[in-house]
Amino acid sequence: MILLIVLLLAAALLASANGAYQIAPKQLFGWLIGVDSLDDVSRNVWINIRLPRIVLGIVAGAALGVAGCVMQALFRNPLAEPGLVGLSAGASFGAVMAIVLTAGGLLLTASFAFVGSLLATFLAYFLGRLSRSNAGLLLAGIAINTIVFSLMGLLIINANDAQLRDLTFWNMGSLANADWRMIVVLLPWTVLMSVILMTRWKVLNALLLGEREAFHLGYSLNKLRWQLITLVALTVGPIVAVTGGIGFVGLVVPHLMRLWKGSDHRWVLPASVVAGALALTLGDWLSRVLMAPSELPIGLVTSLVGGPFFIWLLVRGKR
Repeated sequence: MILLIVLLLAAALLASANGAYQIAPKQLFGWLIGVDSLDDVSRNVWINIRLPRIVLGIVAGAALGVAGCVMQALFRNPLAEPGLVGLSAGASFGAVMAIVLTAGGLLLTASFAFVGSLLATFLAYFLGRLSRSNAGLLLAGIAINTIVFSLMGLLIINANDAQLRDLTFWNMGSLANADWRMIVVLLPWTVLMSVILMTRWKVLNALLLGEREAFHLGYSLNKLRWQLITLVALTVGPIVAVTGGIGFVGLVVPHLMRLWKGSDHRWVLPASVVAGALALTLGDWLSRVLMAPSELPIGLVTSLVGGPFFIWLLVRGKR
């Protein structure tokens, strides 16, 4: 954990110094500890542009990491992630509705996306209750994803060029809209939900033994699924609503932490929180420096890294 935290701080310093406008890392570090100075432009860029973006990346990465860890334990599948139950698809559909059918804007789009993510997740849960196993919830999530993307296609057909551009960039994910007002809302909420999820480590350890074993240990499985899915939706929904679609963080990070730390969620959950924050901080840094002064959507960067990793998991599982 100490190593992960040190790496996160180093990544945050690197990300806050590099971009279209360069700030010398040594000079920035010196200014932070009070032994050096920054000019007005560099100080304004760092405080009002870079720092909110880095904090949002840390918050979003932590939420995706802990949510992915919970989903993988719930389904006992290392390939599970929050989007599996329709959360990401519901958020995308809400965003498309806001962009195409209303005046748009970040606040309205984020609100529609959040409501869409919750509705899709709860619908998947209620449909999944028709089956007593996790397979019902998975199949419900697949069906909802299919229907939602079809409805999105119908809306996109009627979108104009400006709306299509907004939709494209929202679906690819970005931290560019970060500001302090957003951080004030998301940071305490994400910390609260992450702490609640981390306190469920005993339940998640019991689920790894199997549903029958967890039942004999005294856990009500239907109630447990409801609680965990709701907590995941409330954790990730606001993040997806603000950042757009950022894939593979919730899949890759928890899996790597399990390979490194083992299966005890007392350690895997907090490790996934810090590692998720580290992964998204580095991803945002790469999105800003690879084609500077232009900027890549962070969803493209995470997909370029997560896609090959997903293939590696499949090959490794076959072996």
